[in-house]
Order: sequence, then structure tokens, then C-alpha cells
Amino acid sequence: MNLSCILKQAAAIFPDRPALSQNETQVTYRKLDAWSARVASALFHSGIQPGDRIGICAPNSIEWVAWYFGIIRAGAVAVSFPNSARGSELTQLIEEAKPRMIFSSPEHLKELERMRETFDILESVICPDGDLDDYRILKRGSCGFHPVERNRNDPCAILFTGGTTGVPKGAVLSHENILTSLYNVVFNERSKETDRALCFLPLHHVFGQIHILNATLMSGGCVELLPSFDMERILDILSRGHITKLFAVPTVYARLLGLPSLKKNLGSVRYCFSAAASMAAEMVREWMELTGLAIHEAYGMTESASMVTYNHYHRHVIGSVGTPVGTVEVQIRDAEGKVLGIGKTGEICIRGRNIMREYLNRPKETQAVFWGDWFRSGDLGVIDEQGYLYIVDRLKDMIITGGENVYPREIEELLYSRPEIQECAVVGLPDPEWGEKVTAFIVCRPGFQLDPKVLKDDLKSRLSSFKVPKDFQVVDELPKSPSGKILKRALRKSQTVEHQSPQISKTMTESLLKD
Repeated sequence: MNLSCILKQAAAIFPDRPALSQNETQVTYRKLDAWSARVASALFHSGIQPGDRIGICAPNSIEWVAWYFGIIRAGAVAVSFPNSARGSELTQLIEEAKPRMIFSSPEHLKELERMRETFDILESVICPDGDLDDYRILKRGSCGFHPVERNRNDPCAILFTGGTTGVPKGAVLSHENILTSLYNVVFNERSKETDRALCFLPLHHVFGQIHILNATLMSGGCVELLPSFDMERILDILSRGHITKLFAVPTVYARLLGLPSLKKNLGSVRYCFSAAASMAAEMVREWMELTGLAIHEAYGMTESASMVTYNHYHRHVIGSVGTPVGTVEVQIRDAEGKVLGIGKTGEICIRGRNIMREYLNRPKETQAVFWGDWFRSGDLGVIDEQGYLYIVDRLKDMIITGGENVYPREIEELLYSRPEIQECAVVGLPDPEWGEKVTAFIVCRPGFQLDPKVLKDDLKSRLSSFKVPKDFQVVDELPKSPSGKILKRALRKSQTVEHQSPQISKTMTESLLKD
């Protein structure tokens, strides 16, 4: 078993079809497979052994994909470092992963070369010096290098999680973990070889790497790569009329909804998918009304190698993240691990062959997230009579105010129903009287203003009084992870409302935006 066989097989079936596209460059399956084989061969002749860790630190690119499949083809473990990581953050991640080599983009080269003096295990940093065909390391490799056979439980890739908590943990995913997830994605999404998927989500993230890149290549489609999120480029590519699948996070859909000619901008898109964060039901309804397209939500995480549940075509339920896929099992449990019944809120627990092996070098953290072979997600959810899963909130995001439990998502759903609100996040900030003060951070849609009294009166008519935010702050933007997930921990750090009266404030500290 070797994950890279999905590329080898696709190249045998669709040799001359485009596998990747970036700017005006297209790469066929035949060429991508040959490049990955040469990378694998060169690594082998450089002394890389099966199980060795090889890092990638670069933005989305054709080279990134060739390195990734070459590393895995050689039997090594692909370690995806966030392209945004710098300084002490990058040092910490490298210390955690201990890679023997790192494939780097030019922007990271000097910093990584300096780190070689600190980390003895880091033997070399490899940086492209032009076209892949002229790439030095590839000249040492052979196009005929076959994927190294690995056991199903052998590590295949390490992806770092913890973007919402600030603590980076390397989730070790096996070949079986990723392949299991890919079968579920391709089957449930009805992927086609004629599909063309736009990928602006970072390839170091599970959503970009496994759900978009790997699943599209497994089905013979083409991935259009963008190095990072760029709304103008996204709209330009969509308007050309060849993208059929749009993958995005809720914050991107919120921005697209603010466009006056949304349907025209979508071109030939036939399928829309959202993940990485919960999406407000009102936003889904608005999208469907304006575009005629459903947004298919799924629930998953790095530790589950992407998809756990999926909201299917034939029984789409707005507000839900669907039902378990394949052989994946989902239970709702209380704090003691007791399984709860239908309609009861508790922690979402998952079992299946897609669940990670462990957190790299963190046995205590690994033990803490497992009840036997059931993975504890850290998310609160509820299952209805039809087996549909609904996300209530993150356990760590729950607010305790005046002794009452408040789930931010309930408030956020109501805020998103307001036409003037583009994005929002509700958090609890320290308060001497209430313990935590319910606080809403809001980004307004262009051309709209917020009336605090109207907003508060509206919420009072639909919520218990203790759930109504005591403070509202209008900000220009919300802090986000590279994948687009809103970072509530950064909002908690801001403390911008500590000494303010409960009025609309338009401040966002520089430290918060940089967090």
C-alpha cells in the first residue's frame, strides 16, 4: 500500500489529461507522475529510508505537489509546514518533526539554511532553481521509480493541527487513514474526471491537501492552484467558466455573498462545498436563493484525515453537517464517556479507519483524545432521529456567564440572519461580575452600518437575556488561520472592551490582527 499509487494509477488511465494548472501552465498526469518518480528516485539515492521525514515549506504550487507525491512514493513521510510560519513558530515545528530534508520555496530558504546549524538531523534544504525539468535533484532521479510498498498503518503524512488553540500538534496519518478518507470523499461527492477544482486553500491543511488535491487527482480531475487566497484572482478564474467545483470556508462564502453579480461570477460551477468551520444556516439559504446551488457541508478535522460526515445530494438538510460516511461511526458522549441518546448534546466521538495514529511525540495528548478506539473531537454536537449530526460548538468556546452555559454558535446564527452582517464571532471575555461577558465582534457588509439598539432589541426578542451580548464591536476584519478559520483565541486576547461601555466600538488592536 502506498498513497502515491493514486497518482500512478490516474496517469495510466488519463496520461494526457491535465492534472494541475497554475497561471497559464498545465501539467498532465503523465508528466506529474514522472516528476514525482524522479523526486522519489533522487531521495532514495540520497540515502532517504522508508519512514524518514521530509518537510515541505512553500506556498501552493505545481512543485509542491511533485515534492509531496515524490516523498510518499519513496516511502518517506511528508511533513507539511505552514507556509505562513516564520521565526520561533517555524523553529518549533521543525524541532517537533525533525525532518532529514526540507523542500523550500525561495522565501524560506535563508531562514531554513540558518536552522540547519541548529538541527543536526536537518541534512539539506532543497530549493527550486527554475523549471522542474531542469531541477538539479530531478537529474539524479529516474522516471521508472515505483512506489515503495508500505504497510497500511505506516505513517504517510504529518499535518499540523491546533490553529484555533495556538498549540501546534503533528497529526500522524497513515496510508490507510488517507486512502479511507479519499474513497469516502470521491464516492460521496460523485467526483468526475471532467471536474476542475479551484484550490486556494493551503496544501499544508487537511482541507486543501487531502480533500481537494488528493481526491481530485484520485478521480482524474484537474486542480487549479492559487498560491494563497486572493479574491480578485478567484473571481477572475471563476468567470472564465471552466471551474466546476468550488471548495471554500464560510468566511469566503460570506465575502462572495456581498458581490452584486454573484451568479454571473460563478461561471460553470456545479458543486459547492464548505468545511473547516460551521456555516450559518441563514447563509446557506441565502446562497441557494441567489445561485440555485446547494452548499454541501461536511464535518471533519485533521485527525480524521478530512471527512467524517457529509450532507448528501439526495437528502440535503440545511443546518446539519450530514450523516456518517462509509464505515465511519459517530457517537455523542457526556463528560464521563457515557453514550447519549437522540437529541442530547455532548461531545462528538468518532471511530473509523480514517482516524490518525497519534500526535507526533505527544503520548499524553494522544491518550487524552481517545476513549479506547473512539476519538474525542472536542466539539459539541447532537444527532437527530434521522441520524443527522448538528454542530453545537467547540467545547473550549462555550461561555459560562453568571453560572449559565452559552453556546456562541446559537448567537452567531441569529447575527448572520441580519442583512448588515458579513462575518461575526461571539466570545467570552473575563468579567469581574459575570465571570465571562458575552461579546460579539462584527464585520459589516460594504455600505451597511449597525444600529446597536436595534440589534440588541432583536436578539432580546429571540434569546434568553443572559445570552444577549453585553458588548458589540464592529471591526474591519476578524483574525483567521491560514485555512480561513476564525481565531477566537485572538479575540479573547484583545481585551479591547475591558473598560468600555456596551456601545459599538470600531477598534482592533494591531497585536490581535497579527496573532
